[in-house]
Amino acid sequence: MSDQDPILVTGAAGFIGFHVARRLLQQGRRVVGLDNLNAYYDPALKQARVEALERFEDFHFLRLDLADRAAVADLFARERFPVVVHLAAQAGVRHSLVDPFAYLDANLAGFLSVLEGCRHHGCRHLLYASSSSVYGANTSVPFATDQNVDHPLSLYGATKKANELMAHSYSHLFGLPATGLRFFTVYGPWGRPDMAMWLFTDAIARGEPIKLFNHGQMKRDFTYVDDVTEAVVRLVDHVPQGDPGWSGDAPDPASSRAPWRVYNIGNNSPVAVPEVVRLIEEALGRPAVREMLPMQPGDVPETCANVDDLMAAVGFRPATPIEEGVARFVAWYRRYRGG
Repeated sequence: MSDQDPILVTGAAGFIGFHVARRLLQQGRRVVGLDNLNAYYDPALKQARVEALERFEDFHFLRLDLADRAAVADLFARERFPVVVHLAAQAGVRHSLVDPFAYLDANLAGFLSVLEGCRHHGCRHLLYASSSSVYGANTSVPFATDQNVDHPLSLYGATKKANELMAHSYSHLFGLPATGLRFFTVYGPWGRPDMAMWLFTDAIARGEPIKLFNHGQMKRDFTYVDDVTEAVVRLVDHVPQGDPGWSGDAPDPASSRAPWRVYNIGNNSPVAVPEVVRLIEEALGRPAVREMLPMQPGDVPETCANVDDLMAAVGFRPATPIEEGVARFVAWYRRYRGG
């Protein structure tokens, strides 16, 4: 692939999509960014991300909903993207309990539009967002890609598992190289207002209570967004080839004879949620008011990623210490909020 060939980044106005698009642009690549700028959270934040990307000469933004099959098909036919980094989705475990049809439209119908575009118009590598939520009822940590993921605990997790299966079928049937990215609790500057890091920081800054589910007995594999971005951009040029030794008698869930792979993108270092709260308190110089609540439906008490496969594939494992990452996020939050 030439650096002059445009890469499509869907969800470019989103948190991870923004960072991946910006890193690719910094590498001198051309990027077409696509997003529908929906109101799941403040569209002004999404617009601010787009404006930051538009400072790059080689960035072009399209406002488009992936569920619009005709418009997506026209875009793929026109541009013939050699690489697609599909990060658009309806996110949120808890939101999937109250608005399930949004996940049908964005995560299933939208992804099918992308698969069809890639199939018919010469895509040489599709990378797509999956999630640690696919591990669901698994309790053996760290979560490894060779574990079974047939028991999701939320509709959101089920749609991400479905994405992996849909991608595999297209890899098998049409030879489409596809790489699934199982993200683990990504945080950092330009983050999402519906996620714990932002929610805690915003509430503490305002002197409002924070909600600690499972009475604070939660651990998450908090993964700093710069590490996530580095892993994704390295994988862009690491096109799966298919494993000729793969056996249907003892199938490896992370690979295939087809050109299809999945990787964990996580820090491999889970942190207790109360410790994250303490670090935010320290960075803000203000105490938190804690509200202890029971476990929420769809949640799990702990996540941790085994990233050995990622290290073997591209020589990289996320490693930003939580202390450093929290300090960077809080500093960005203060600048963004004007204080």
